Amino acid sequence: MREMQPNPAILPEDAPHGAAAGDAVLVRIAATAASKEDAIRQAGQMLVAAGCVAPGYEDSMVRREDVANTFLGAGVAIPHGLGEDKGLVRRDGIAVLQLRDGVEWNPGQTAQLVVGIAASSDSHIAILRRLTRLIQDEARLAALIASDDPHAIARALGEDGAAPTSAAPVADLAHSAQWTVDYPAGLHARPASAWMDAARAAPAALRVRHGHDSADPKSLVSLLQLGLKQGDTITVSADGPQGRAAVDQFLAVARRLTAREKEDAARAAAKVAAAAAQNGGKGWQPETPLAMLAGVAASPGLAIGRVHVVAAAELTVPDEPVDLGRGGAMLDEALRRTRAQMTALIDDTTRRLGAGDAAIFKAQADLLDDTDLITLTCQLMVEGHGVAWSWHQAVSRIAGQLSALGNPVLAARAADLHDVGRRVLAAIDPALATGSLETLPDGPDAAPCVLLAGDLSPSDTATLDPAKVAGIATALGGPTSHSAILARTLGLPSVVALGNDLLALGAGATVIVDGDAGRVWLDPTAADIASAQAWIDRIAARRRAQEAERSRPAITTDGHQVAIAANVNRPDSVAFALAEGAEGVGLMRTEFLFLERGDTPGEDEQEAIYRAMITALGDGPDGHRPLIVRALDIGGDKQVPHLDLPTEENPFLGVRGARLLLRRPDLLDPQLRALYRAAKHGGDLSIMFPMITSTWELQRLRARCEEIRAELDAPAVPIGIMIEVPAAAVQAAALAEHADFFSIGTNDLTQYTLAIDRQNPDLAAEADSLHPAVLRLIALTVEGAATHGRWVGVCGGLAGDPFGAALLTGLGVSELSMTPRDIPAVKARLRGASLADLQDLARRALAQPGAAQVRALDAGAA
Repeated sequence: MREMQPNPAILPEDAPHGAAAGDAVLVRIAATAASKEDAIRQAGQMLVAAGCVAPGYEDSMVRREDVANTFLGAGVAIPHGLGEDKGLVRRDGIAVLQLRDGVEWNPGQTAQLVVGIAASSDSHIAILRRLTRLIQDEARLAALIASDDPHAIARALGEDGAAPTSAAPVADLAHSAQWTVDYPAGLHARPASAWMDAARAAPAALRVRHGHDSADPKSLVSLLQLGLKQGDTITVSADGPQGRAAVDQFLAVARRLTAREKEDAARAAAKVAAAAAQNGGKGWQPETPLAMLAGVAASPGLAIGRVHVVAAAELTVPDEPVDLGRGGAMLDEALRRTRAQMTALIDDTTRRLGAGDAAIFKAQADLLDDTDLITLTCQLMVEGHGVAWSWHQAVSRIAGQLSALGNPVLAARAADLHDVGRRVLAAIDPALATGSLETLPDGPDAAPCVLLAGDLSPSDTATLDPAKVAGIATALGGPTSHSAILARTLGLPSVVALGNDLLALGAGATVIVDGDAGRVWLDPTAADIASAQAWIDRIAARRRAQEAERSRPAITTDGHQVAIAANVNRPDSVAFALAEGAEGVGLMRTEFLFLERGDTPGEDEQEAIYRAMITALGDGPDGHRPLIVRALDIGGDKQVPHLDLPTEENPFLGVRGARLLLRRPDLLDPQLRALYRAAKHGGDLSIMFPMITSTWELQRLRARCEEIRAELDAPAVPIGIMIEVPAAAVQAAALAEHADFFSIGTNDLTQYTLAIDRQNPDLAAEADSLHPAVLRLIALTVEGAATHGRWVGVCGGLAGDPFGAALLTGLGVSELSMTPRDIPAVKARLRGASLADLQDLARRALAQPGAAQVRALDAGAA
């Protein structure tokens, strides 16, 4: 162990006023450190010696640095242990090294105050908030770095923290309402951008408060600095005669985003699970012992290539003061030009990668109008600083504040601010432009390279050409960053958070990037390269084979055909679904017509959308392609504020689906009229009712359908129901007498069967649709439907899993509807098996004791 330097330390009994009760605040004056790791270990050893942590915590602090950069800015670093090692923390404590000569933390970053944190809960957030305020006071920070008084440093960490319980909270305005954030990823840039737009469109000025902190919702940065996480409660308030309307309109927008945020989170989790399932949990392994750097998997796949190092240009922005009027005009012009660039980038990304990824740059563009950012820039210019210098300082300070909030999603958003900030700098002064990617290997004989960088900006990542870049490895970054999202969209294997050792690799060296395991293998032998290439070729061949055959029907080797449809909500998504091999739409979720707007769509508008869906589907080889429209399914995790639904303690067990429709004819009747009006113009339209639990519900709904059909003189259409609760599966035979078809929603059926809220992160892994209890209910549904000759489909998540699709087919399901991208793999799996084999697989699955044993039956994973 390193010998402790004889510098003063402050212990709990003489900790300054303002430090948390019981905290140990330890300060070492005029310390020295040979390296970043040495500094981290010194801080860790101080915490061990004070009894704050168990031995080994310092190792966790070092490992944490390999996962995320803890340099806060302005010479301050905040090393702390990994979340998984919180058990080593015995009591909260802070260890401060004052390094007057500094130590290099990362290239271009020098730490002079190293604040090691041990916290068993979220109490360290208060320290982070104090530090973000402290680093903005340059004079005081410089004085602390030079001070011989350890108490002065300890006092700085104890001041301006969390407000005492007796302090009055920020006052709310006259009209107010509370809301609990239910976005799985908290308030990150994209929903915050929508909040900002809503605030700007509101008829009165708004305030958003969380605890003692408040924000102007017209400012994106101000909103993000609240650090709102899922479960945080906010108060939205406004003054004036339009105050109540402003609050209601703003919260309506916030609530409408919930469904999409949850859908995005579920889709991201499904992608991770699908990537793991595709490889059967088995990754590529080298043929010979190789050196390796471990990081965090960010985008799946394997890539081989020569290293191309993108050096992070050390940007020095000169401070060249100009006349204030001229400076203001320069800033305005630079912002205008950058907005135009962002518009072009959004358009290009939309065309190449889709609207979802383009939304990343819409959120960036909104930063150009951020009042906090522009105000701070102008304040610095008024103090006599140059335009470019002031802008650069404003961006750096606010990005540093975001990084310090202790939220990895918001820390990643700081990269967005730096990204758009560099664009503005280049517009102010072209000499400040950074073109680090312009030297990528080019030419007809150039092989794709592996791009190594400290980090990559989202706009750099979006413009990468997969023909030139095989994979990406970065020293910093995280798997939730916008750059990682774009890498996944581009299909580029990517590993992040590899640490600074990555940047020591020489240009031209060959590496293998494993985006599934989060590893970069160094200097592979010829045998390793051949093995990795064979792995890549197998995956690519399988994908090409699946895609080439996606238009063919899913017919088993013994001639049994399964109908394959897509889950599509909007007419403009139909073309993609058909291109992926969909034979129709097995689930159109109409609640999204209500969730994405502030009022209820009228009958004419609904009819137009249903007609557009039918038109987009067109005709297939056997006539009109089918469209199954699910009637409004509101309740549970899908709430629509403008419908004024009653608040329920447990909405999943409350008035949702068919129960709501039977109580709200103002919702049911216009939708049925719109559907039957659309059916009069032709097409293959079916209506499906959600959350049916009893035959009387279905009978009443069918009766209302017939009344409206007769009024409109419309053709009869098939009426089906969702099987989502055990009660419906158990009495399937009785329901089949009144339903023309069944469609099983495996996500909800799993939730209700296993009594697991699928939104609960602690239980999500246990909510497995392959649980034998769920499979038995599916088998019971098929058996009950057969008593009246009805067909059964599945439109839940299990249908899009190739192994799940095989099991469902063996159980007797005749139609599968899924996310379009899942179609080629599902079709390929079914075409490669006989119905007899699938039925045998289903019988064996029903006999298993648990979901894990069912999954072990999958012999088809690569």
